[in-house]
Amino acid sequence: MKRLLSLLALFAAVASAGTLYVPAYPAAVLVFDEAKGEIVDRIPLVTGTPTSIRLAPDHKKIYVTTIDHNGIEVIDVATRKVINHFELNTPTKQYRFRGGAADPEGKLFYTVTREIDKLPEHFDVAKAKYTVIDLAQQKIVKTVDMPLEDEQTNRMSFEVSPDGKYLYQFGPKIKILQTSDFKVVDTLDLAAPDFEGMENIRLGGDLDLISQPGMHTSIFNSADPIVHNRVFGLARLDLSTRQVNYNPIGPAPSGMRGLQVTPDKKFAYTIVSNGANGNRVCEFWKFDLTTDRLTQKAEVPCRTRFSFGMSSNGEKLYIYGAGFDIEVYDTATFKLEKTWDLNNDVTGGIAVLP
Repeated sequence: MKRLLSLLALFAAVASAGTLYVPAYPAAVLVFDEAKGEIVDRIPLVTGTPTSIRLAPDHKKIYVTTIDHNGIEVIDVATRKVINHFELNTPTKQYRFRGGAADPEGKLFYTVTREIDKLPEHFDVAKAKYTVIDLAQQKIVKTVDMPLEDEQTNRMSFEVSPDGKYLYQFGPKIKILQTSDFKVVDTLDLAAPDFEGMENIRLGGDLDLISQPGMHTSIFNSADPIVHNRVFGLARLDLSTRQVNYNPIGPAPSGMRGLQVTPDKKFAYTIVSNGANGNRVCEFWKFDLTTDRLTQKAEVPCRTRFSFGMSSNGEKLYIYGAGFDIEVYDTATFKLEKTWDLNNDVTGGIAVLP
């Protein structure tokens, strides 16, 4: 009977396991099977080393940006094949990407680029510009200068509305731009949020792997205007109605890395750090999303550089990056269970599919 139960548990675990898509040096996306704990396929990239990968809203395609010649590649998830690839660089001109998002139909890619012209005696670096890339034509079809205040923002992310008419720009404020001309049609000024006495809200990156289509979910930090105590919380933005729902959770730590949400959207996990140098302490934090409350903590070894992820079934946490391995932790105990050796240097965040 015990053996039967063990076999049933094993089959259940295998059935619920998913697939990781891992950008890797020098020019590939690795396909890693969670159940087997091994690489089962390798998708070679044509344009060079991947810097970022992003799932399409329907999870049927993966968009990859590469750094060697500033290329874009599109992977079909069903066949695990590159179905489109091209480079923006020319012999006399280079580009640098900054964020980006594809439209719902997968025809256009919206991003910010900076042109670098190679002249006989020097390089001429242009201002940052909003950029539209036609994926079928494989070229830039429109650019518009960015306002100076946006150009100077260090971190920025983008989302496209479900109807493809608006581009959401996430920075110190949320700006909503028309995709036709990049004119600002609305600004969600979170300097006066719903909870009293707070200001300076800043939304973080989108939770691509768990967000519902048309919904942007992220963490944010804020500070009260008097004593400037920093708090953090969760924000949820409906990209169709522009309605924002956010709740503060507690005092903001000095650092926070990623936020991973279980498939049932009931719990979330992150890694926080407090202190510096020899006094730095890192911890797993678990949140109950039904109440937006911190429910569990556990110390974890600090790493200087790393990325944070979650298994497809929400039962394991992954720490990886700046190395060749993925450390696997159990969400119930926060204990290290095993380490997967990829024999490849990971170059960015991973995509997880059931």
